[in-house]
Parts: sequence; structure tokens; C-alpha cells
Amino acid sequence: MNLISRIKIHGLHYHTPSLSPSLSSLSPLHFLSLNPLHQIPNLSLSNPPHFSTSKPNLRLKNVRVSSFGEAKYTENFKKIFDYNDLTVDGEVYNKTLRLVECSMFAALGGLAYILSSSLAIENYFGCFFALPIVFSSMRWGLAAGRKTMVATAILLLVLAGPVKALTYLLMYGFLGLTMGSLWRLRASWGLSVGLSAIARALGASAYVVMLSFLIRENVFALITINVHASLTYILTSLGFFTIPSMNTIYVIFGTLVFINSSCFVFLLHLLYSVFFTRLGMKESLSLPEWLDKAI
Repeated sequence: MNLISRIKIHGLHYHTPSLSPSLSSLSPLHFLSLNPLHQIPNLSLSNPPHFSTSKPNLRLKNVRVSSFGEAKYTENFKKIFDYNDLTVDGEVYNKTLRLVECSMFAALGGLAYILSSSLAIENYFGCFFALPIVFSSMRWGLAAGRKTMVATAILLLVLAGPVKALTYLLMYGFLGLTMGSLWRLRASWGLSVGLSAIARALGASAYVVMLSFLIRENVFALITINVHASLTYILTSLGFFTIPSMNTIYVIFGTLVFINSSCFVFLLHLLYSVFFTRLGMKESLSLPEWLDKAI
């Protein structure tokens, strides 16, 4: 017996709930679902909403820049461009290139000097130690040559100690700076060779003083004694029984050092002239006529 028959036996009446036509036609699942289309008026599935994916048009209309603002903007832009000029002929570019070249020349000179000293071939490559300083002075000016010399000395001081750094400065550093400065000023060869020889002679004398301090022995006294003995022997062999004074020995010693330095500097002038000519810097050199014709 079903539920309706039992209700009738007990005197109860069963009334079927009346549903509205719109809701009675819907299934329970569809009726319970929340469809947003029923909540939006004038919206149907046959006419779905249209969503635009194009970029919004944010173009400003009727906007004008005053002449004063435009002039001020142009002026500020020119200032920024002048301060940060990185063109090939710009000031910042030239300063950076000069710094890089001086650093490279200093590193090259210091490395070559350390290797030559370590391998005991300094006498064979000594003519190239002053070349980086001369090249920097010729290309970028006297300040660049001085910076290259100081940077090389500092590098040698860090890597090899103060003795190597002082030796480089006295024997090759001041010589290269003097020679490069005179060539930069387009001085004659006579003046350049003379002043460079004096710089080399003074550097050699200072080197002897430093060496005397390090070995705790008067090297000057040993040199003058040997020169005095040799000169006395030569005069005696020639029939002159005289003993030269110490002032004469000093003059002879200084003359020999100057002649040695002059010969070395003259050879450097010839070698560097050929080198710079091959690099295309002949117009920057002040060569004598006989060498200009030979090159």
C-alpha cells in the first residue's frame, strides 16, 4: 500500500502543490541553478554582450606646449648631452680612451721590466722600457706621460718592491718623460738628445747612490779609485810621471757617464723615430733632414 492510500484511509487529504507555469516547466536542477542571465534585464542568449579587446584610446586632444616650456626642455637636453657626450670626438670619450691607453701602457711597461729583470735579459730589452711613456706623451700630452710613469712605478712597487720601482724611475722613467715631453713640444734633436742624456746621467748617478746605500759600500769611491789607477797607468806608460788630482778624476768620470748616456739616448731617438713613423705619426715628429730622407 502506498502512501496516498494510507492517507485516504486515515481521513487525510493530499493536496498537490500548485506551481506556476513558468516554474513547473523547469526541472529541479535547472530551477535551483543561479543563472545570471535571468537577473540581467533585456539580455538574452541570442544577443550576447560584446567585450572590446582593443587598446583604449588615450590620445590627448587640444594639448599645446608653450614656447617657454619647449625652450627650457631643449636647453636642459643640451646641457645633459654636453655633460654626457659619448661621441667619438666627445670629451668624455677622449678622457676614457686616454685613461685606458695610459693604464695599458703602464701595465705593459711594468710587466716587460719585471720579466726582463727576472730572466736577466734587461740589457737586451732596456731600449724599450721608456717607449710606453714616450708614446703616451706623444699621443695625449705631458700629463698622460707623467701618469703613465707614475702608474708603472706604483705597479712595480706593488709587484716587485721599492728597489725595482726606484730603479725603473731613475734609469728609464725620467728619461722617457723628458724625451716624450721634448718630442711633444717638437724640440730639435740637438736639444732633445742633450737634455735626455742629462736626465739619463743624473738617473744613473742617483742609481749608484741608491746602490751604495743598499750594499753599505761607497760605490763612487770604488769607481773613482779604479779610474784614478787606470789613468795613472796610462800616463806612466806614455812617459808622463804625474798623478792626476781627484777633481780631474771626477770630471773624467762625469764626462764618460754623459758620453755613455748620449750614445744610448741617440740610439733611442733613431729607434723610436722609425717606430713612430711606421705607426703613421711622422707628422708629429721633428726629424732632421738626413733621417727624414732616409725614412
